Amino acid sequence: MKAFVALEDGTVFEGKGFGLEGEKEGEIVFNTSMTGYQEIMTDPSYKGQIVTMTYPLIGNYGINDNDVESDSPKVEGFIVREFSRITSNWRATGDLEDYFRRHNIIAVEEIDTRALTRHLRVRGVMRGIISTADHDRDSLVRKAKGSRGIVGIDLIQEVTCRAPYEFDGEKGDDTGSAALHCVVMDFGVKRNILRILRRKGCRVTVVPSSAKAEEIMAMKPDGVLLSNGPGDPEAVPYAIAEIRKLFGRVPIFGICLGQQLLGLALGGKTYKLKFGHRGANQPIKEILTGKVYITSENHGFAVDVESIKDQAVHVTHVNLNDGTAEGMEHETYPLFSVQYHPEASPGPHDSYGLFEKFRKMMETYKKEGNA
Repeated sequence: MKAFVALEDGTVFEGKGFGLEGEKEGEIVFNTSMTGYQEIMTDPSYKGQIVTMTYPLIGNYGINDNDVESDSPKVEGFIVREFSRITSNWRATGDLEDYFRRHNIIAVEEIDTRALTRHLRVRGVMRGIISTADHDRDSLVRKAKGSRGIVGIDLIQEVTCRAPYEFDGEKGDDTGSAALHCVVMDFGVKRNILRILRRKGCRVTVVPSSAKAEEIMAMKPDGVLLSNGPGDPEAVPYAIAEIRKLFGRVPIFGICLGQQLLGLALGGKTYKLKFGHRGANQPIKEILTGKVYITSENHGFAVDVESIKDQAVHVTHVNLNDGTAEGMEHETYPLFSVQYHPEASPGPHDSYGLFEKFRKMMETYKKEGNA
C-alpha cells in the first residue's frame, strides 16, 4: 500500500506502508544504530516521535519477548529503507510486521532514508506525518504543520507508571542479597536500568514522576535514580521542584532526561539540539582520565552548562562530536549524572561501571549513617 512521510517544511517522501494502516503525527528523528530496533521501538523516551532508521535493512532477525525496554512500543511510527520479510534468528518468536500490527504501529518502507536523514541534519528535526490513508501531498503538509511537537509538551505523563511498584527482576537479574534500596523516579524508565540495579544488589522501587520528595524519603531509600524519558524537560516543573528537595538527603544518579532535570533543579537551563543524539556509537570523553567511551544515546535536549557555572557542579563528560555536556557531578552533594545511556540496550557496555559507582556511593552514604 502507498504511504507518505510529510515534514512541516513541505518536504514529502513516498514509500510503502507495512504494519498498521492509518495516519500518525510526531517529531521525525533518526537513529544510527545498526541493530536493536526492538529496544529502540520500546524505549519510552521515543514517545511523541517517529523514528527513521539509518541502517538500510530492518526486521531480518525478527522480534522476541526479551529485547524490550517497556511493555509495548512507544514510538509513534517507524521509517525504514527496506523491511525484511525473511526472519532468521534462533531467538525470534515472531516477525516485525505482525508485531507492528499487534501494537498498532504505522511503519513505512522504501523511503530514501539517506536523503531524509541528510535533510534532518541540515534543517533539524521537525514535526511530521506518516500516512497510508491520505495521498494528497498538500493535505499532508498542512497536517504536518499543525501537528503536535515536543517543545513545551509534558510527554512523561503518557509513559510513567501510575502507582509505585517493586521491580522483582527477571531471571539472572539478582546476583546477591538486596542490601540496598534504590527508588527510581519513572519518567519513562528503560527496563534494563532496573535489571542492572537488581544485579548490583538493589531492591528496586519504581515511583511515578509525580511522586513527592517526602513520599520518596518515607520509603527510606539508600539512593534515588532519575530515569530517562521523553519530551521537553522544562515542561515538568512539578518533578524539578521535588528533585530539588532531595539534594543532600540521599545519593542521586540521573540518566539522560534525569541529567536535564538535575540541571534544571540546580537552577540552570536546557536547550533543544538541532537533530539530537540518537544511536549506539556516540564518542564520549571522560574529562578526568581522558578516556573515550562509545555510548548509546537518545535525547534531543541538553543542559546549558553556562547556566549552572555558579553552582558547585562540574562537567565530567563531553560529547566529542559537538562538545555538549554528557556528565555532571556535584562537589558537595552526593549526586552525579550522565546524558547518555550506561545501560545501553542497544549499544556497547562501556559504561556499565557507572552503576557500580552509584552502588558504592550508596554504600558509603549509608555506612556514614546518613541513610
